[in-house]
Amino acid sequence: VHIAVVIAVPEGISYLQEHLPDYCHLWVATLDERLNEKNYIVPGLGDAGDLAYGNKL
Repeated sequence: VHIAVVIAVPEGISYLQEHLPDYCHLWVATLDERLNEKNYIVPGLGDAGDLAYGNKL
């Protein structure tokens, strides 16, 4: 199984490594710094939902 992601953070990679079987391969295009207090990827992506679909109502 191959899993491809565009942006990841170390916390996410660690989670996947702990929970996926050894035969899974993770392909990451960009590794960002961390998650902030709202669990948004920083410094880059932020709130992907707001960026893609506009502000929450």
